[in-house]
Amino acid sequence: MHLAYPAVLAALLFCVGLYGVLARRNAILVLMSVELMLNAVNLNLVAFDVWLRDTLHSGQALTLFTIAIAAAEIGIGLAIVLMVYRNRGTSDIDALRDTAETADEQHDPDDATQAPDGPAQKAEAAA
Repeated sequence: MHLAYPAVLAALLFCVGLYGVLARRNAILVLMSVELMLNAVNLNLVAFDVWLRDTLHSGQALTLFTIAIAAAEIGIGLAIVLMVYRNRGTSDIDALRDTAETADEQHDPDDATQAPDGPAQKAEAAA
């Protein structure tokens, strides 16, 4: 078997996955692109394992570990995306950038213009 065929196919798969990560705005499509990149790495591992005729089959063993890690990554990633979608109503990556607190949203205890939060603060504000 020639090593060039699976190596070129893996390079194409990796490039398509990289384009998907960089160009897509939907979080689920980004996760799918990461999976495509991991599968390109798996294809390279198995191809080089066959080409080198490794008696320990190290490439195939690493491929199994990569598949297990990819399954865990996609499970946790989808759980996070579903939680964000339920809370925000979108899975758009650009819309998720506004999750950080800005300076005017932070609570300043010395600011008298803010509404009192607790019963002790309400008593102080009423006095």
